[in-house]
Amino acid sequence: MSIHVMVCEDEELAREELTYLLKDEPDVIACPSAVTGEQLIELYVEHEPEVVFLDVHMPGMHGVEAAKKITELAYLAPPLFIFTTAYEEYAVTAFEIEAVDYILKPYDAERFQTAMQRARNKLEQLRSKKEVAAYQQQTTPTPGKLLIDDDERMMVVAPESIYYAAPFKRMLEIHTENQVITSKMTLQELEHKLKGHSFFRTHRSYLVNLDHVQEITPWFNGTSNVTLKDKNQTTIPVSRAARKQLFNIFGN
Repeated sequence: MSIHVMVCEDEELAREELTYLLKDEPDVIACPSAVTGEQLIELYVEHEPEVVFLDVHMPGMHGVEAAKKITELAYLAPPLFIFTTAYEEYAVTAFEIEAVDYILKPYDAERFQTAMQRARNKLEQLRSKKEVAAYQQQTTPTPGKLLIDDDERMMVVAPESIYYAAPFKRMLEIHTENQVITSKMTLQELEHKLKGHSFFRTHRSYLVNLDHVQEITPWFNGTSNVTLKDKNQTTIPVSRAARKQLFNIFGN
């Protein structure tokens, strides 16, 4: 199975060296390289690599900061990070954000191979978990009704009546056709309950029923909005990372 890999390195020589090493990996598909943390974020949204070789120390946004922002942006799961550095003391920082590995400059081919194998092993574990989750979702009966605790009672709600849900002031607001239910459950917990129904995370903070989407319009910087068919024609933001997935769902 192929692996999409991206390199972010401000030093041209080091960047070329990593690119050269990656060319010898038969299962690697090289994505365009970035030279700054800011550029990496832009390219990540466009190409969504599974593995990123990321220089820790760069002018402007440093590698760890860029990794944290990408983790926030990631629609389903962030990429695996392999940090590169000339200074061993940065290794502790790299592992604080659960990096798969770090390698020191100048690069050693054998050490590079070790890092790549760790990434392959981790990807294999993640893919196995996804397959199990997909199987469980297929074999789990889709509930016809939901029980939602609004802190005073257990509300019986039909999933198709929900237009969207979003956090508000440490609570979760669930907007249905006729009311707004406030619950202490998290958006992630509601999303889990609604598996098997046509709900989609258009943004980290919004879960939308796609059966109630009226139209999708471009917004800015690669993002979009969806307009719902409710009486207020509510507009919900769509992140750049989710936009591609949303269009795939609608078959475009």
